[in-house]
Order: sequence, then C-alpha cells, then structure tokens
Amino acid sequence: MPHPPLSGQSLLERSDALAAISADGGRLSRHYLTPEHRRANDQVAAWMVEAGMAVREDALGNIIGRYEGDAPGLPALLIGSHLDTVRDAGKYDGMLGVLSGIAVVADLHARGRRLPFAIEVIGFGDEEGVRFQSTLIGSRAIAGTFDPAVLDSRDADGVRLGDALAAFGQDPAAWASAAYRPDQVAGYVELHIEQGPVLEALGQPVGVVTAIAGATRLAVTVEGFAGHAGTVPMTLRRDALAAAAEMILAVESLCSGQERLVGTVGRIEATPGATNVIAGRVRFTIDLRADRDALRLERVAAVRARLEAIADQRGVSVSIAPLHDSPAVACCPALMAQLAQSARALGLEAPELPSGAGHDAMAVAALTDIAMLFVRCERGISHNPAERITAADAETGARVLAHFVDHFQPASEARS
Repeated sequence: MPHPPLSGQSLLERSDALAAISADGGRLSRHYLTPEHRRANDQVAAWMVEAGMAVREDALGNIIGRYEGDAPGLPALLIGSHLDTVRDAGKYDGMLGVLSGIAVVADLHARGRRLPFAIEVIGFGDEEGVRFQSTLIGSRAIAGTFDPAVLDSRDADGVRLGDALAAFGQDPAAWASAAYRPDQVAGYVELHIEQGPVLEALGQPVGVVTAIAGATRLAVTVEGFAGHAGTVPMTLRRDALAAAAEMILAVESLCSGQERLVGTVGRIEATPGATNVIAGRVRFTIDLRADRDALRLERVAAVRARLEAIADQRGVSVSIAPLHDSPAVACCPALMAQLAQSARALGLEAPELPSGAGHDAMAVAALTDIAMLFVRCERGISHNPAERITAADAETGARVLAHFVDHFQPASEARS
C-alpha cells in the first residue's frame, strides 16, 4: 500500500532515490548542469506531475512545479530548496525541502483543495557553487539578481557555464526570463535540515529561523623569515607559523562568549613546509559569521587589530585580504509567527534560532518575504554521508509546513 503524501517514510525513500543519482559510485556528488542534474530534474518533475502540478524548467535549469489556486494565474507561494550537493554529501541537505514541498502539494491535491493563491515548488539547480564557484545561481536567477557575467565562469575542466546551459537544453541568452516579478509572488518558505546541533540539544524536532547569518571571509598571509631549525636561536627567530598560531587562537578568543557569533580558521598552509626549516610564510583563512551585521563587523575590525598587534610584537608582517562579505538576511516576522502557530497547532513549541549556513532563502529575500523551518538532524552533522534524520522528524516537518501552507497569509495581509 502506498504511503500517504506527508509520510516521513515516503520522504526518506524519495531521498534515497535522489541520493542514488550521483556522479561518484558509493558516495553522493551531484553538481550543476551535469547528467546527474538532468536525471534529478527529471525524477523530481515526475513526482511533481504525480502530485498534480504543471512542470517547467527555467532558463537556468531550475525545475518548477505549479499548483494553481482557486482561480488561474494567482500569485504563488514559493516553496524551494536545492538539488545540487557538495562532494561526498548527505542525503537531506536541500533535497528534503524540495521533497517536503512536493508532499504538501500532493496532500492538497489528494484532498481536492485549492487555496486563494498558487503554490510553486522549486528545485534550485545550484546553491552550493561547487562546479562554477558561484553560489546561489538558481535562486539569484528567480530573484532577478543573477549577474550575467557569471555565464563566463568556467569549471575545473574549462567548460564555460553558458555552454553548459546550452548543453543542458537551455538558452543562456534567455537568463533574464527566469526572474519573477514581485506581483507574481506571495512569499517564500524553505524547509531545511538544521545542519547544526541546537534542536537536538533542545529535544525539539523543528525550529523557526530568525535570520540567516552574514559572513565575512578573509585570507591572511603572515611573512616571517625562513631559517635552519637547528641553528637559529629561539630569541632571534621570525617564525611565521608561531605567529600564525597565536593569531588563530586570537580569532577563537575574540569570537568566544558572543551569542550567535562564530569564527573559524578552516585552512592553513605553511611554507616551505619542511620538518627542519622555520616557516617563512603562512597563509590561513578566517570565516566569521553572525546574524547581526553590527556585531560581525565590529568583531572583524577587532580581529584585524589583534592580528596586526601580534605581527608587530613578533617581528613579522601580516596582510589581510577580503574574500567574501555578505550581510545577514532577516526572516519576515509575520511569516515566522505563522510557522510558530503551525507548530503549536500540532502540539509543538518550535524554538527560534538563527541559521549559520547560507541558503537559497538569502537570495529570494531580494524578491519577497521569506521564512524558514529547520528540521532536527542527528548530531547536527551535514555536508557529510553521516547526515541523518528520522522518519518521524521528516514527517513532523512536512506536517508543520502543510499547516503553514493551508493557513498562509501573505505578510502584507497578516500585518493589516
């Protein structure tokens, strides 16, 4: 007997089916505009049709299913997430949100229910940015903020993005046609695994996202002087690696004790990298995130000042170059309240929490009001084959989303 549309078991089975579409045997790697992307779009399209939707693929390769409201052509509530993955990925990052959106529509269709707005479920083609090193391509396109210069980006094999789109069956010159007009959209909601351990620690299956953190990424280069490990006295050394170690601990110290602020040194490279040579140069990265831009920018300035002071004290030089800077994106309070009410209607108290990771909702916020629902994942593990959720939590998330959709009011109406 088939599972009901909102069944957690059905969601996990479909996640397994999508996870089987991979470029790498034995692990999940599915990237933008590849044959695996085509197969994933085709499978998702089939599920959308089965759920009662009309399906199209836009000029940037996003797969979109539309379920009309109680009259044709009404503005749509968008439900979306991504179908691409990082290398050696988990099964639920992005995909659970798309599959849950399809399940919600399938439930409405099974009940013969039409709403005073349309619903469009979107499987974004590229959120992770693995192939062309440009994140949120799909969601920027529908938000009308896609930069056509990205069409000239090339992957590791030298393939141009515009040419990859053409090979995928799309006209790269038609990129602007993917954008929605604001009057076509009633709002956006994204269901996503938390990718962190907070909900598990609180013993709650779902949470309401307050904001998506802004992020600053820096590349740091420390220049000392390489020398023989056995002949240069400790007092006369200009050791770039020792200086970098103190700097890295300073990043940790400056980002500790601040709520909703995190700082990470994720990569370090010492040169010349020999056992018996004092390091003359060290490069490392800093990733600093917070859901309040004022706090993030204040800490960035504090980190810069501390690193320069350490360099001065140790007789080395330091250069700090920006790699990335994006502002925090707040979720719409009126839609957050509706998500919380939907959770309460099911007997749940969904805590509020920020998202430290980026999501398609960040880009869609340029188009319309956004909301996000997080679903608990085991130990907070994500971007990893060990990513796990339970069928019960998957079903809880889908049912909260279904209640939200069934009672949705655009933020403008909710405020009036």
